[in-house]
Amino acid sequence: MRVLLQRWRHDAGGTYRTWFLWEERIKNFRSIRRGLQEVVAEIEAGTFGNAYRGSSLETVVHSIAEQRQMFKGADHAWLWKPKLRIPDIYESPANQRAFGRFLDTCVCCQTEEHLLAAIRQLDAQGIKGLGPTAANLLYFLHPTIAPPFNTAIVNGYNILSGANVKLGRWEGYLAMRRGLLAMNARYRDLLSNDLGALAGFVFDVGRGRYPAPPRADDAAARTAWAADLALVREESVQDRRLRTAGQEHDRTHTEVQAWLRDLGHALDYDVWIASNDRARPWQQGRLGDGCLECLPVGLATAPGADAVRLIDVLWLHRAGNAPANARVAAAFEVEHTTSIYSGIVRLLDLALGAPEQAVAELFLVAPDAREADVRAQLARPAFSRVADLRVRFLAYGDLAQHRETMARFGTGLKSVEAIARTLS
Repeated sequence: MRVLLQRWRHDAGGTYRTWFLWEERIKNFRSIRRGLQEVVAEIEAGTFGNAYRGSSLETVVHSIAEQRQMFKGADHAWLWKPKLRIPDIYESPANQRAFGRFLDTCVCCQTEEHLLAAIRQLDAQGIKGLGPTAANLLYFLHPTIAPPFNTAIVNGYNILSGANVKLGRWEGYLAMRRGLLAMNARYRDLLSNDLGALAGFVFDVGRGRYPAPPRADDAAARTAWAADLALVREESVQDRRLRTAGQEHDRTHTEVQAWLRDLGHALDYDVWIASNDRARPWQQGRLGDGCLECLPVGLATAPGADAVRLIDVLWLHRAGNAPANARVAAAFEVEHTTSIYSGIVRLLDLALGAPEQAVAELFLVAPDAREADVRAQLARPAFSRVADLRVRFLAYGDLAQHRETMARFGTGLKSVEAIARTLS
């Protein structure tokens, strides 16, 4: 395998030199991201239409298909096939909106966890003809966690790994993704963090440019593949159970952020919504509507500012004619199903990276049943400083029950502090 990879890297006709090192490939990332944002905007506005030809989606897919070294024919899967009624995103408004939400989440999200949740949610919709061909869109949004997908890549991966990936199934793509990540880690010195390099190599094997290296143990390879596939299926089952129970992550997380946004405005604060969540659809608009577009200068330039921008909700004192000097009154991290650890770290970055903001009240907002998890995390030695910062727990149930009354009659943070639970 290593010898074959070295040969591939020096092959003037292989995808490493003709596509991966091609300067135009890099330029496509930004334009494809912008194009997908336009697709989302048109779907949300109801102006996308019911035809692929002439749509904003055709423009995006065409820019991918133009990269013929890897993606020749990538647009075929998106052409409307009326007899088969696939892909069913042109004549079904509900499916079209589901596709738009999927793209919007993938454009906005920054973590592997959120990306995989979006894929599983789309897969659960059962939209005919909308399988992992969409992974080619995801690759240009998240090249380090989402490999591209086409027939040659599938064939090459099956040849190299002994797996049995099927075209058209998201669970097959996700299992293949696991195997590709492991392969990429093993041969990282000859590949790249960008999964396009490994995808190009697998593509060349799949189209027969190179013979595959012998596998030492086919039975072991098949067992490993079966384990990956079983894990993907179990994750999908768990995800469906969460949605059935009314706990779908993005919807609930966004809803609680909207509660805090509206409550902050009612209590006369300026509100900041996490930079990766501002564009999320909420009711008739977006989550970031009416909120700050940028952080105050002092906060934006402080150590840890990149993490602070991702805090779910900040309330800032109104600064009148000096918005650059606005101070944070309260910070909220909403932890529905995600790791509580990451939320605590972001609150610490705010309090310790910008000492002048240390007077801000810090809240971890989570379902009532997660209070024990929050307390267990805060008991870790790594968070010994948290006790000094008076981080508090704000339960969904209390917030849902009292938020309207607080918005009508509350003053400052007193009403929020009254229902929050101390964690020291």
